[in-house]
Amino acid sequence: MATVNQDPASGATGRIMIQLDGLRRVYRMESLAVEALRGIDLTLAEGEFAAIMGASGSGKSTLMNILGCLDRPTAGRYLLDGRDVSTFSRDQLARIRNHAIGFVFQDFHLLPRTSALENVELPLLYSSEPLSWKEIHARAREALRVVGLEDRMEHKPAELSGGQQQRVAIARALVTRPRLLLADEPTGNLDSRIGLEIIDMIQRLNREGLTIIMVTHEPDIARAASRIITLRDGHVRLDRSLVPLSVEELAERYREDDIEVDSGQEG
Repeated sequence: MATVNQDPASGATGRIMIQLDGLRRVYRMESLAVEALRGIDLTLAEGEFAAIMGASGSGKSTLMNILGCLDRPTAGRYLLDGRDVSTFSRDQLARIRNHAIGFVFQDFHLLPRTSALENVELPLLYSSEPLSWKEIHARAREALRVVGLEDRMEHKPAELSGGQQQRVAIARALVTRPRLLLADEPTGNLDSRIGLEIIDMIQRLNREGLTIIMVTHEPDIARAASRIITLRDGHVRLDRSLVPLSVEELAERYREDDIEVDSGQEG
């Protein structure tokens, strides 16, 4: 298996997990062709925490859909653990989504009439693993314990705060024990304090070995990652590895920004 240079600032092992070669995605609407991705070349190591940034229309969502096996590229290759998943059938892609990839969304996407525990159990009901109800309950309870919600298992989404709902969504993403977590604007609907709590959890999961790719429009949140990939017009414009900021350092940045705003208003 090929490897890349290990970044000491991240949990990356050096083993290549994701390789994109000349990835293109073209959407056709009658006679019009819209090129969302224009030859993306990327390699990500197992255990890496990468943030993807870019303006609206830069290709972030398209890239995440392909990485999550929700869409196929028009051209190029997407190798996941050495397998070219861009050639897989729908059933094969569904199995990868169910077993290898966890998804976290900005809007949580929780079922409103079911408890936190039942929401987390849901992916296991569609799993090809021969799990008993006892095993399903146990894994869902463990996932909620990991995100600190062992005392909220029977609460419905409306009875939870926004941060707690996002924790349930993260537990749901973790319950299938994926190796890759895709987080699309995970702090987008949260205030800064709760958002940092979610980032703290994501960093902890990465330190424990989970590979994480996060889309964000917030530069400060992106600095929690050990790598920032910036897209523009379907191309990789910048690809930087850097020492990630801790949640404490990010909180200090927020406090400094607040002081600057207050000083400007006083002037």
